[in-house]
Amino acid sequence: QVQLVESGGGLVQAGGSLRLSCAVSGTNFSVNTMGWYRQAPGKQRELVATITTGGTTNYADSVKGRFTISRDNAKNTVYLQMNSLKPEDTSVYYCSARLSVLGVYWGQGTQVTVSS
Repeated sequence: QVQLVESGGGLVQAGGSLRLSCAVSGTNFSVNTMGWYRQAPGKQRELVATITTGGTTNYADSVKGRFTISRDNAKNTVYLQMNSLKPEDTSVYYCSARLSVLGVYWGQGTQVTVSS
């Protein structure tokens, strides 16, 4: 059974930092593009950042220069380093992973709250 397990969310003051992690387990299929999305109450889920197996990254304009996505292919793990956090970054953050043949899987979500 494929699982994406996220960790690292929490409460932080504006200007602070957090690091999210997401590990994929339960599969022998290749893990292709991985990413982070977020969803605030009453809003649609939105892209935060994605990263391919080769390391090509893509960021939402709202997080460019503040967030960094990275991955460890050997561990099927993706990270999101979030710096200079703002109250508007408050959301539930979801990890995603596209597995060859099986399609896209999602994590359970982790809450990030930034206080002003």
